[in-house]
Amino acid sequence: MTDATAPITQDVLTLPRKSPEGGKQNLVGMTRDQMRAALIAAGTPEKQAKMRVGQVWQWVYHWGVREFDRMTNLAKDYRALLADNFVLEVPEVVTRLISEDGTRKYLVRIAGGHEVEVVYIPETDRGTLCISSQVGCTLTCSFCHTGTQKLVRNLTAAEIVGQVMLARDDLDEWPVPGAPKEEVRLVSNIVLMGMGEPLYNFENVRDAMKVVMDNEGIALGRRRITLSTSGVVPEIARTATEIGCQLAVSFHATTDEVRDVLVPINKRWNIQTLLAALKEYPNLSNSERITFEYVMLDGVNDTKEDAHRLVKLLEGIPAKVNLIPFNEWPGAPYKRSSGNRIHAFADIIYKAGYATPIRTPRGEDIMAACGQLKSATERARKSRAQIEAETKAG
Repeated sequence: MTDATAPITQDVLTLPRKSPEGGKQNLVGMTRDQMRAALIAAGTPEKQAKMRVGQVWQWVYHWGVREFDRMTNLAKDYRALLADNFVLEVPEVVTRLISEDGTRKYLVRIAGGHEVEVVYIPETDRGTLCISSQVGCTLTCSFCHTGTQKLVRNLTAAEIVGQVMLARDDLDEWPVPGAPKEEVRLVSNIVLMGMGEPLYNFENVRDAMKVVMDNEGIALGRRRITLSTSGVVPEIARTATEIGCQLAVSFHATTDEVRDVLVPINKRWNIQTLLAALKEYPNLSNSERITFEYVMLDGVNDTKEDAHRLVKLLEGIPAKVNLIPFNEWPGAPYKRSSGNRIHAFADIIYKAGYATPIRTPRGEDIMAACGQLKSATERARKSRAQIEAETKAG
């Protein structure tokens, strides 16, 4: 039985945002159907609407153009109509930090002055962009720095797609008309593992990923997108059918007693309920395994008994286990497991037939590693308060 009255912070509806620039709509983040309806409402003849969506879509998402004047295959009067009714806006980059290992962390400002963080991780065979779905987070997972920042609101589809676009801006990845096609993608993979619980913002995440996956634009296939959830069971099947991306689960414990503390949403949907939903996951196969994320916490969840229990729990689920050495943050209540313990744990999982990569911490020097994201202004407020206290004490 699950406890429906468990004290989980409620998810927050996306608040209606004030339209930018005197009521003009932002075309960024609209699905094709939404854009078609918006263009018709602005005066586009219905017979032309599908063609116009295709043209605007390619300019915005293939070429990365943000000014209607540059859309040269559109007549001047139609460009004027677009400019009178719409804007093309992405969130503003406030700061960009680059780690010694090449990881980039962007502090990004959205409508209302709120801030989220976005991380780009370059590797030899891929470039992964870690994007956020909420300002703050509802889930209060005890090992996660982001979870110490209260949820403010859900991000809109425009704000989610905009994170991908601003990273491509910064990496200078938009193609240049007439230049040879660049086969190497700098942003080749997206993970919804930044701030927030994506499945508490399902519709906006789904619409944003439809835009990102569309073949005539950013064109990242569904297998290059991974959505990470802490276990919002009712939305798990919808993820497969309505988005179709890869699924990762923040698992982190092998008993309800420990998971209730580490991932409090477990009080609502416990391990057995979660695993039952995962066994039913549509399209689940050995070629599309579910990733189980498991942060290694010294003396908490890293024993050989835990490893054997995990193997037992995974029976019947095509899975791989990502072991994540805990990334410590100021005031964190846990320590990272020793290298020996992590490798001994990995060995047991591997011998049971599961891939068990140990994630190399990236961007720790700029607080960009897993579980460390928290907007800089939140940290700055705290440090200012500390400075004031020290001044008074002096």
